[in-house]
Amino acid sequence: MCAGKSSGLAAARDDVNGSRRVCSSLFFFPRGGSAHVARALCSELPAAGWQTTLVAGSLGASGQPTNAATFFTGIDVRPVEYAPALACSDPLVASIPFPPSYEDRPGAPDRVFAAVGDDDYEHLVAAWSEALADAGAASADVLHLHHLTPANEAALRSFPNIPIVGQLHGTELAMLREIEAGPPPGWDHAEAWAARLRRWARGCARLIVPPGSEPEVGSLLRVSPARLAGIPSGVELELFRPRPLVASERLSFWRRWLVAEPQGWDETGLSGTVGYRLSDLWPFEQAETIFLFVGRFTAVKRIPLLLTAHKRAQERFHAPAPLVLVGGHPGEWEGQHPLTVIRELGNDQAFLAGWYDHQQLPQAMNAADLLVLPSIAEAFGLVLVEAMACGLPVIAVDAHGPAEIVEPETGWLVPPDDETALADALVVSANDRMERQRRGAYASLHVQRHYGWQRIARQVAEVFAQALADNARPRHPS
Repeated sequence: MCAGKSSGLAAARDDVNGSRRVCSSLFFFPRGGSAHVARALCSELPAAGWQTTLVAGSLGASGQPTNAATFFTGIDVRPVEYAPALACSDPLVASIPFPPSYEDRPGAPDRVFAAVGDDDYEHLVAAWSEALADAGAASADVLHLHHLTPANEAALRSFPNIPIVGQLHGTELAMLREIEAGPPPGWDHAEAWAARLRRWARGCARLIVPPGSEPEVGSLLRVSPARLAGIPSGVELELFRPRPLVASERLSFWRRWLVAEPQGWDETGLSGTVGYRLSDLWPFEQAETIFLFVGRFTAVKRIPLLLTAHKRAQERFHAPAPLVLVGGHPGEWEGQHPLTVIRELGNDQAFLAGWYDHQQLPQAMNAADLLVLPSIAEAFGLVLVEAMACGLPVIAVDAHGPAEIVEPETGWLVPPDDETALADALVVSANDRMERQRRGAYASLHVQRHYGWQRIARQVAEVFAQALADNARPRHPS
């Protein structure tokens, strides 16, 4: 339906075993790292004394990974259904409007926030006020809101006496950086959205941020450092663990993903439109090193830079070292499509594997030797931790979240946007098997000690308790 009032969601569950209750929200449908964080925390927080209800965006039919009920199986989730909005000429005027994005992708249904006007903004707030109310937010002890979105405004207006714990995932900061630098054409409402993000951040009793990002968050959002809690994302250690394959098994795996069951996609955006012949996989037959990239095809990931550095490094590799790009949500990319770059470079050792479910990523990681993430604006870099848990050393940029994660004992850091340094790191890591394996082994141990979700959930629970305690203190007039 493109008009009228949205249907109510189910009532909240009763408090269980006297635990405190948190109502979480994820404004977006599942498709990125924040969805995995939300799922893991909702699963682990009950053991830390917090029963959870999650209000989450949802897209697609049951069984699809973007469907909230499917993605958050086993969790008390209340989906906010976005699919009907796509049938409207303007998805923002639907009874439940389609969510805008922090990214500006022409032609996409999710318009960039900075281009969304006041009327559409109010409609988004109203829809999320109803969704949170129907999920029983009024009876929660704490509201835990992922990202900074209209859900924050809905919470501040509808539930002013319930403390809010926000959690940043980095994409909101990327948009704010662009606004600070001078908004691009078409971002007609940029300043209004920048003001909203800052107001929402100040409305949080506590704000969970990636470790190391506190100075930038404080500066961009103008929030007191005392209210920031640097907590990393965790990793599912039972899923992401070392299970290395022998050479024949690795070759068989990549034949399946790239030849027999291809999921890569070209400029049409259709999964399976990029596939390979067995003869194309000659680099895997001779390889001593297989490089892996995992992520969306956004501009900040610097995929063209990676493909160029990889092509440049090939003449110095002791043996072929193919690069496989896993990810790129079908139909979503910024700038040049990676396939276009591969063709222009003539890089016949670079391959597009396509988008795979999170549960399948450990297979690819255990069929590779090293993960590369040249992103220049990674607030944390969860995929780095997941790869390290599988025993892979990593190459990342010496900035933001990756600089806090990667140590000399677990990988290599290179300056942002430095093609030469990236190519050199690819060569060094590919040509020194012993050092690569040594760093990978240490990386796995390091993740096991510091990044398990049980440990992270206890830290988040402590932040909830702090916010609740602060809210209970008498307030003195200023």
